[in-house]
Amino acid sequence: MTQEEILSRLLSNISSEFDKSVGSFFYDTQKPLAMELEGIYTKLSEILLNGFAATAKGESLDKKVAEQGLTRKAATYASGTVTVLGNVGAVISSGDKVTSDTLVFTVTQTKYIESTGNVTVNIVCDTPGKAGNVPIGAINRFPVTISGLISVTNTSSTSGGFDEERDDELRERYFEKVSLPSTSGSKYHYVMWAKEVSGVGDAKCLPLWNGNGTVKVIIINSDKQTASEDLISEVAAHIEESRPIGAAITVESAVPLTINISVSLTLANGVTTETATEKITEAASSYLKKNTFAGTYISYAQIGGCILSVEEVLDYSNLKVNGATSNISVPETSVPVLGVITVA
Repeated sequence: MTQEEILSRLLSNISSEFDKSVGSFFYDTQKPLAMELEGIYTKLSEILLNGFAATAKGESLDKKVAEQGLTRKAATYASGTVTVLGNVGAVISSGDKVTSDTLVFTVTQTKYIESTGNVTVNIVCDTPGKAGNVPIGAINRFPVTISGLISVTNTSSTSGGFDEERDDELRERYFEKVSLPSTSGSKYHYVMWAKEVSGVGDAKCLPLWNGNGTVKVIIINSDKQTASEDLISEVAAHIEESRPIGAAITVESAVPLTINISVSLTLANGVTTETATEKITEAASSYLKKNTFAGTYISYAQIGGCILSVEEVLDYSNLKVNGATSNISVPETSVPVLGVITVA
């Protein structure tokens, strides 16, 4: 209820024989009360919304899902390796720091520079989340001078950094748990166990895939892409702690199924092909991510819908998805990944 509505109700309870206009005694005494009551009504509304999983946010959602034994998945720290150049015999120690332009990484091994003049050591990012996943060459300096060490670089990208689970992701897991029969080692139980691991974006269970007592769990990461070996190992270990005795578990990453798109576009005046391609890429990527593990095919018509959803696109023709004009079948062990978009 707004301040104006509250003030109107308060003044309506005062006899009309008194002056209630702006600046009058009654108006000025009721106005502050209306302001305070507006804040109280707002707070009461927030309390009500935070009492339900469908509308709760932040800490309130954490408390709600805890009733079902769920906890929000924490952010993870990216890791990788760097190659350090220096004088033979110089040491790079566990705890030393290396940096990119914006991030600090901690060395987790102690090694001496070898006769080759370099050594490779493991590192982990000090900042949790996706920000720590940096490309090749991004790590390029020491924040402080270390005797005998000349330079540092990462010859491979760092990986494994995932952001804290968002409210909508946690809410989805909550409703899955309360609505699906995830008990007694059912296939839904294996999916639930897999999705409890930080970095897992979705999972699928294939019971009896290789005979009695066998279970295969297919996973993807939080970006709806193929999972790393480290993430696969974490999921396998977590399921092993929870699974029924006697079940033989196999955990694998989904296999990427590349979706290439070619199309001719009619664009609005002044719109470049590059701008249109960028926005089509965003729309198509969003569609593919929403349909990961959700269906058995990628819709040719839906891809066309993604193109037309871009306001700069007036029309299109000659649309081909993976060289065809039909739906693309998605095997149950695959994840659709956007490939190349070719615009004529």
